Amino acid sequence: MTSPQQLNPGRPEYTGRSILVMELDAHPDEESLARTVRSFAGTSSIASSSDFGHHAMVMDQIGDEDATLFPNLGLAVVPGGAERVAALRNAATTDARIRSVEPEQVMYALAAPADAPIGDQQLEQYLRGYRDAASALLTNLGLDGATVPTQFAPNGAAATASATFADTDATTWGLQAALVDTSPWTGEGIRLAVLDTGIDLTHPDVVGRRVINQSFVPDEEVQDGNGHGTHTSGTAAGPRVPPSGSRRYGVAGSANLFVGKVLSDAGSGSDSQVLAGMEWAVTQRCQVISMSLGSNDPTVSSAYEAVGQRALDAGCLIVAAAGNNATRPGDPGFVGRPANSTSVMAVGAIDPEMQIARFSARTGPAAGGQVDIAGPGTVVFSAWPLPDEFKTIQGTSMATPHVSGIAALYAQATGATGMTLWGEVVRGARQLTLPSVDVGAGLVQAPR
Repeated sequence: MTSPQQLNPGRPEYTGRSILVMELDAHPDEESLARTVRSFAGTSSIASSSDFGHHAMVMDQIGDEDATLFPNLGLAVVPGGAERVAALRNAATTDARIRSVEPEQVMYALAAPADAPIGDQQLEQYLRGYRDAASALLTNLGLDGATVPTQFAPNGAAATASATFADTDATTWGLQAALVDTSPWTGEGIRLAVLDTGIDLTHPDVVGRRVINQSFVPDEEVQDGNGHGTHTSGTAAGPRVPPSGSRRYGVAGSANLFVGKVLSDAGSGSDSQVLAGMEWAVTQRCQVISMSLGSNDPTVSSAYEAVGQRALDAGCLIVAAAGNNATRPGDPGFVGRPANSTSVMAVGAIDPEMQIARFSARTGPAAGGQVDIAGPGTVVFSAWPLPDEFKTIQGTSMATPHVSGIAALYAQATGATGMTLWGEVVRGARQLTLPSVDVGAGLVQAPR
């Protein structure tokens, strides 16, 4: 099995295909979208997701020379690399049917680097120094032992300025910090999709549970041969009382879980695979889509921006990992694709001492590259494919399913969807004594 710590992207990689974002207002039906693809891209062979009826698009049935049409999203992926992109972009400037053209990229599962794992001496010294400096500052200000003002705490409850958390026999530190362990909501009736490397369907905490699943990776079943997808699915929607006898690690244990395998067992996949999974989840009427994946590209993707907005319009909130390209305290990194789209909720990571994780990407200068909220993202215990059964890892990937699962709780508690649901999640966050460029609205909190 591939270790997720080996999956972090370097510079953006490209597949040699291009993505067309079409104006839906200029296309009354799917056939008009197909005509645009044929005439604009010069491609006669088109595979459409609608060809598969009520089933998800099977990516290994699509030839390399085919165009792939996602009519519900208004997107198409066509053959042709960088030179073709330039020509198509030039043509698009005078074609009202086309919003944008961009090269298709490779997406990766986002787990924190393995070169300095949580618990190593260097990180312990850094955190200890940070804590001691903060304590000294509070003492000098006469605020030793002070509490955060109630207006900065969830539901008016005071939160200690020096709060630290740890796993117990009953629950993980992340569920405690996010108030999931005391929330009465379970996500029942809410459709929650996790797009990742799949899930271990033989895991004792999954066996017997209905998991709607689909693989979008050619020649691979949804069964997770990597681990990253099982871990994120476990955090987002693991059972309230795990049959395995483990401590609780899942947020929305009663949600209807949809798992789309969009990344291979090696931890990577194309935009086409991710977009196919997103269209499937939106078509399945999922209220929340969790995506712990991305590319280290600070430029905003018109394709993911369009999909995010169209998903919100359809009542679906997309939550994505901000990225792990920071090496703090020196380099705060930047939010990468697709989380840097303004229509996608970007999630940063904090540690058990309520400090920013040293790998967590910061809001960048480009429009859209904003961290919107933070979740528990270090020493995160969750499910793992057998025979390991459980594993503790770190990354904004681990923070993202905390937020996604809590979004499902808010959807159940309030009935909110789309942009309204986004507002509920952000308004419920606990403000932290950290820059908003790192944590956005603050630490995600479950509804009470």
